[in-house]
Amino acid sequence: MITGSIVALVTPMHADGQVDWERLDQLVEFHIKQGTDAIVAVGTTGESATLSTEEHCAVMDRIIRVTAGRRPIIAGTGANSTSEAIELTQEAKNLGADACLLVTPYYNKPPQRGLIKHHEAIAAAVDIPQILYNVPGRTACDMLPETIAALADVEQIVGVKEATGDLDRARKVIELVGDRMAVYSGDDETAYQLILMGGKGNISVTANVAPALMHEMCMLALDGKADEAQALNDRLMQLHKAMFVEANPIPVKWAMKRMGLMDRGIRLPLVELDERYFPKVELALANLELI
Repeated sequence: MITGSIVALVTPMHADGQVDWERLDQLVEFHIKQGTDAIVAVGTTGESATLSTEEHCAVMDRIIRVTAGRRPIIAGTGANSTSEAIELTQEAKNLGADACLLVTPYYNKPPQRGLIKHHEAIAAAVDIPQILYNVPGRTACDMLPETIAALADVEQIVGVKEATGDLDRARKVIELVGDRMAVYSGDDETAYQLILMGGKGNISVTANVAPALMHEMCMLALDGKADEAQALNDRLMQLHKAMFVEANPIPVKWAMKRMGLMDRGIRLPLVELDERYFPKVELALANLELI
């Protein structure tokens, strides 16, 4: 089982929007050195929506090869077309990913029975561990706890990323499926609390810029050290909030540029961070001695 701090890795790009392969290699090494427990390759934070299929597969391949088994790799292979999700998931398996992360189909708003059939079809087609990903604020599609429970006995479905930030919802999901699949937080601000409830880790945006601190916080929570985990999360809260002053991954990519980790590239329709937010993000980085 994959546990701990799992970075939803950005895809570094040059100023013209082309993938920066050298920086990508460096980011993988940075996370291994800093203690990140696992890497999500080309999740939604990795701008999966604007990478071509060829680029998507090439980035997955590069991360898997550079990591070389030193950390588990979870490939982002979700799509709002079931056939496309199957193709990406099969390619991730072929490349050697350890698991796949499948966001709920966005825009087309399937009913709950459609979500069940969608994930059953992917699981039947590709024999690789699969993690459901519920983030209704981005997809306009909410996978209900009862739907997650209905999928929990599918052999290939091993986890769920619950990114609503609703701890009551998280508690219900853990009560329903916690003995059958891993439940991960997808909300940095509340991640330690979900882990203390029985969650197995956090799939994180903040970990892109503060990987060592996020690893430490997750380990404290997994060890049941509630007060220490809360204290560290309190230190990180300003950064958590700064990472969402505009749509993800706009702030985190700007922060990483400010830290010297990558160039300023991001793909339309996303654009660089509005300069009015520069001081807020810089202050959050400075207060944690990240710049």
